[in-house]
Amino acid sequence: MNPRLVTFPMIALLTLAAAGSARAHHGAAVYDTAKTVTVKGTVTDFQFTNPHVLIYIDSKDESGNVQKWQGELTSPNHLARAGWTKSTVKVGDQVTLTGNPSKSGATNLWLRKVAGPNGDIATGGGEN
Repeated sequence: MNPRLVTFPMIALLTLAAAGSARAHHGAAVYDTAKTVTVKGTVTDFQFTNPHVLIYIDSKDESGNVQKWQGELTSPNHLARAGWTKSTVKVGDQVTLTGNPSKSGATNLWLRKVAGPNGDIATGGGEN
């Protein structure tokens, strides 16, 4: 069997696999780092998974309407070194999220600080 016939498909497959995962990681480029927003609410979901840890909350706006917010932190690996675990934040917790808002106007934040009712839980650190 011709080694080129085996090598080319393997290289093509590996290139496609690498391109897909590189495209999936966007970092903090979609957030407006010149602005800071703070929202308070109740945790509805906490995902301690790669590539970024996510906190979802329901927050009430000035009119009393519920807004669903997503807060994005760095990777679980970085947060674990700072003492975070899968149970650091729990559904039902009251939290205050402070971070950079999405440039698109969506209710998403690149988190800089997460606080519970008794003070800081941790800071996001802004690492990708």
